[in-house]
Amino acid sequence: MNMPNPEFEIYLSSPHLSGGEFDAVRRAMESNWVAPAGPLLGEFECAVAQNCGIDYATAVNSGTAAIHLALRAVGVGPGDDVLCPTFTFVACANPIRYLGARPVFIDADPATWNIDPHLVARELDRRARGGRLPKAVICADLYGQCVDADPLFAACSEHGVPLVEDAAEALGARYRDRPAGSLGDIAALSFNGNKIITTSGGGMVLSNNKAWIERAAFWATQAREPGLAQTHHDLGYNYRLSNVLAALGLAQLRLLQDRVAARRTVFERYRHRLGDLPGVTFMPEPDGFMSTRWLTCLLIDASIAGISSAALCERLHAAGIEARPVWQPLQDQKLFRESPAVGGDVARRLARDGISLPSGSNLTPAQQERIITVILAAVQS
Repeated sequence: MNMPNPEFEIYLSSPHLSGGEFDAVRRAMESNWVAPAGPLLGEFECAVAQNCGIDYATAVNSGTAAIHLALRAVGVGPGDDVLCPTFTFVACANPIRYLGARPVFIDADPATWNIDPHLVARELDRRARGGRLPKAVICADLYGQCVDADPLFAACSEHGVPLVEDAAEALGARYRDRPAGSLGDIAALSFNGNKIITTSGGGMVLSNNKAWIERAAFWATQAREPGLAQTHHDLGYNYRLSNVLAALGLAQLRLLQDRVAARRTVFERYRHRLGDLPGVTFMPEPDGFMSTRWLTCLLIDASIAGISSAALCERLHAAGIEARPVWQPLQDQKLFRESPAVGGDVARRLARDGISLPSGSNLTPAQQERIITVILAAVQS
């Protein structure tokens, strides 16, 4: 998360502490377990895995590290292709490049804003006919909403291609009564400072494949071989989460459902007050989906609303309110200009018209009313 901007009085998604975190961290400090090891770390891993309905988990220092390890665990390496959403945060695609592989970007599904499972299925079929399947598919549960996992997982399974779920923004969300983090072969979570629950910085890899999680934990601790000597046969990373931060996460996790309910309430207030404005539409939530509404996102059709999403961002910033554009298509970023893509028009439309509003579980009704007043004035003027 970026450093606080003194120009903003209301933030997009600020950390929400309950007070119980102080006792949890004190417990870790008093035990003298402050390194990337300790009983609270294992307790946190078990608690999150249980919450997600998954057997095994290993905690790391960021969601990006979790994605990196998940991709490596399923076998992604130099020269491989990985199908990846174009409409997502760059941390979903960067780890593909870390491993010497190439992202192949897939357009968004208008019904969910996540990777389009039908485009993925068509691309997998096409590549199967040519004998060049990707090593993996990665999906992202954007803005707290799960991907349409059933057709996506079916397409991947048909071709024996592992599905990596980037659930960084969606802990607490559900898809057809299944929790985010359980929808693919392996998943990554984030506990960054702007997430629903936070360890200040952190992440986790989850899977029912014990061997994958054991390898991820091994790589996350510099791939040090068992024994007293510092022996290394494999490349590793300094990715492990500390016991102190795990204590913070445990205290936060106990309030996960309350935090999700609060963000969904924030969304419903926005929709109630702004949903009838001309040219304004909200991120959809299909039947069978339960989004956390990590961020409330909406589209502004400038030709109808009389103001663009970019201009509305500027109005909100001028009022001391943080708002941001939604994700920009990765296929259009200079960093990935050599990467192939399937479609892209849906993602470009979302990027052109989309805006994210302050959505924290600690956003007060008075603060939200202030935000709504600025938007009403901007759209109706």
